[in-house]
Amino acid sequence: MRPQSVILTFLGDHVYGRGICVSSKSFIDAFARVGISEEATRSTLTRMVGRGLLRRQRSGRRMYFGLTPTSTEVLKDGERRIWRSGVVNDADEDRWTLIGFSLPESWQRQRHELRSRLIWAGFGPLQNGLWIAPGEVDPARVIDDLGANVKVFTAEPRRPTDMQTLIGDAYDLAGLGAHYRAFLRRWGQADPVSGAPDDLARSLMLLTDWLQIIRTDPRLPLRYLPHDWPAEKAQRVCHALHERFRPEAVQVAARLLDAIPDETWAER
Repeated sequence: MRPQSVILTFLGDHVYGRGICVSSKSFIDAFARVGISEEATRSTLTRMVGRGLLRRQRSGRRMYFGLTPTSTEVLKDGERRIWRSGVVNDADEDRWTLIGFSLPESWQRQRHELRSRLIWAGFGPLQNGLWIAPGEVDPARVIDDLGANVKVFTAEPRRPTDMQTLIGDAYDLAGLGAHYRAFLRRWGQADPVSGAPDDLARSLMLLTDWLQIIRTDPRLPLRYLPHDWPAEKAQRVCHALHERFRPEAVQVAARLLDAIPDETWAER
């Protein structure tokens, strides 16, 4: 597991919404439980500060780390995907958002950033410069600040469009399904990760695995997915295990957390 992914999982489950900053020692102690070294934790915290995902706050001789508006939005999105929207899209209406864009060939960084944001928001490439996503997607969070020439539409499919084929071309359903099945093989057994020291470690590994899958899941309409699509079963396993791990995970985290009030909390 990437250290940054585990840190975001920990922040989402034990820090988000509490208005606190956490000492570097707390992060080090927590992530040692899942095999992440002190050096890797410290360097990841530094990189996350540089990327605007964390902010430093000193108290005495100790350094603490708190959320930023950017990381707050990331964690809010993760919470929505895990606990609210879920992995099943059984909406009755068949509406789609289309984004067409044009970027100069020299804008390699902006092109990569735009494509990353499109995938994050559930889009798949329909053809060169035209991407499609299920439902009505707010384009502001995808295209703001990139300076791209972008056109956005919402539409419904009409004959002779073969949506089954279109979706198969735009999205890697086989790869996504394989990720869900691998999750079930790992976590669907009676005693998953039996070698973990406690339920905080199990919870961190579980939710990190889960988030890495669902953040690449565009939530395609159920009507277009294979009849044996494994996402809903995997979601039930994730939620049941999280509920099972939660009591001890909270107790262990409470013992580890060296926290102070976040000075910027009132401003948000």
